[in-house]
This record gives sequence, C-alpha cells and structure tokens, in this order.
Amino acid sequence: MTSKFSSRVRSLVPLLLATASLYGCGAADDGADRLIVIKFPHVVAPSTPKGQAAARFEQLVEERFPGRVDVEIYPSSQLMNDDDSLEALAFGEVQMIAVSLSKFDRLTHSFQVFDLPFLFSDLEAVQRFQRSETGQEMLGELVDSGFLGLGYWHNGMKHFGAPVPMRDPSDADGLKFRIMESDVLQAQVIAVGGNPQKMSFGEVYQALQTGAIDAQENTWSNIYSTKFHEVQPYFTITNHGYVGYLVAVNPTFWAGLPDDIRVGLEEIMDDVTDWENSRAAEINADNLERIRESGRTEIVSLTAEELDSWRTAMRPVWQQFEANIGVDIIAAAQSAN
Repeated sequence: MTSKFSSRVRSLVPLLLATASLYGCGAADDGADRLIVIKFPHVVAPSTPKGQAAARFEQLVEERFPGRVDVEIYPSSQLMNDDDSLEALAFGEVQMIAVSLSKFDRLTHSFQVFDLPFLFSDLEAVQRFQRSETGQEMLGELVDSGFLGLGYWHNGMKHFGAPVPMRDPSDADGLKFRIMESDVLQAQVIAVGGNPQKMSFGEVYQALQTGAIDAQENTWSNIYSTKFHEVQPYFTITNHGYVGYLVAVNPTFWAGLPDDIRVGLEEIMDDVTDWENSRAAEINADNLERIRESGRTEIVSLTAEELDSWRTAMRPVWQQFEANIGVDIIAAAQSAN
C-alpha cells in the first residue's frame, strides 16, 4: 500500500509529462529497452539513517527492475558535497539526491520552518507535520527550480558539541559554531552570542581538530559516524532542532521515465521512507549509547529550567523569520506537537 507521501507528487506527473515532452524526453519514448542509471550521492556514512535508506532503495529497485534500473550510491561525499549535488541534479549529472532541508534555504523561504529552534518536540511531531496537507504541498514547491520532492527522510534531533559544558546560553558566547547553509541557523547562533561559520559537512572533523571552529550542532548518528566525539570534549542534550532530508529528483528526468518504472520507483520510495523514518530514532539512541561508552567525551544533561533558558534565548528567531516562512506554515508545524 502506498503512503500519503507521494500522493501529491503523483498529482504533478501529468504537468511534468507535458513539460518533458517539450524537451523530447516524455515517457512515450522507447525507454523500455534502455538501462536507466540513477546516480545517488550523499554526504553521510552508510551506517546513518540516510545511508541505510539509500542502500535499501538501491536493493529494492534492482530486485524489482533487474537489468532495467541501476542505482549507484555514493556515500560520505565520495562523489560530491551537498552544494555540488544540487547543481548536478539540476543539470542532469546525477538523478537523485537526499539533501538537508536547510540547503534549500536559498530557493524557498518556507523550508526554513524546519530550522526554527525548539519548534518540534520530537521526530514524531516532525513526521506528523510532513504528512500534513501543508507538508505534502511543500514537496512540489521547488519543481520550477528543478527539484521534485519524493519524500522526507529523518536523520534526528540536534544537540550541541563544544569545548565547554554548555548549560546556559551564555556558555556559547564567543564560540565559533559550524552551521549548515541556513540563515535561520545563523540567526540562532547569533541569538546566543556565538559566531556562526557556514561549512560543508565533510570539513567539520578537521576544523574541530585544528580549532578552526569550536562548536557544532548535530544528531547522534552524524556525531558518532564521523567521530566528532573524539575531537569534542562535551555534548549537551538539547533536542533543539531537526536534521532531515528532501529526497528529490529532476522533474524532467522523472517525467521522462517509462510509466511502470516511475510508478514502481514511487512505491519503493514510499516503503523506504516509512522504513527509514521508523528507524531514525532507534539509530540515534543506539549511537548516543556508543558515544557514552567510548569515554571520549562527556554528555551533559540539562534541567528543565536550563533547557527553558535556551528556548527563551532562541525564541526571537521565530519572529525574525515569521514573515518569510509564513504564519500559517509555522502554525501548522506547531499543531503537529
């Protein structure tokens, strides 16, 4: 049974087919005899939620379409980083990406909702919002920019790593924080007195090791898989933000696929999305325990009062971006809690 994740995506197909035909690559061409290669690069380790989901997608696709579809996965920035993959998808150099939602900051303001600090209480709340009418409409928002969203994949909730045990927002004062390419995340760090540094994921470990940056925010799966805990003495449990991905394809490429393959890939994507999102919290919990057991870093737990001080310090970021994102989108996200 297919989920609601791709229902709105499928409603776009007739329009995309018409667009594809203008470029001579409609689904009516003789695509049944050609091998369709789907290059799928990403920047995280194979053991992470996204890495496991990508591998499962490859396996299921090649089992269903042997000799017709070949999925090539390139993990850990082996082929390119996220910024390069956005451009590569638009130009047809790769066929599928799963890039952090924060990376679409430059293309749409509405996706900034996913970066608002302390908006979502947990991954279940995020998923309720993504499956809502508002969340589903957002999947097709970037079609004109060359990105058709097929689904959302979770990584997890974010926590702070730093050279000091950050119990109060004042502990962040003056620290150099690595952030993703996001104006919201930049404002979030500034709100607590930090110095935001936009940097690609693959550069973070060395930057922490050399002191080029002091702090960063990430999920336990990303922290453990990239060994950030080996070069950061403290991590503070905050659950202050969300890391998730938009799984996207080029709309013209997608519309140009033979009908049976396109529908089959959508069904597989639905299944993989449900599988991945159900495992994300489990993977992060397991990785947190592995970090604890390593003895390489200290995990700092906050009291309710300490956590509330972080919420208070970062809440002005909501007002700063409310007009850009849209009051209705923020309200829809809040109601998912």
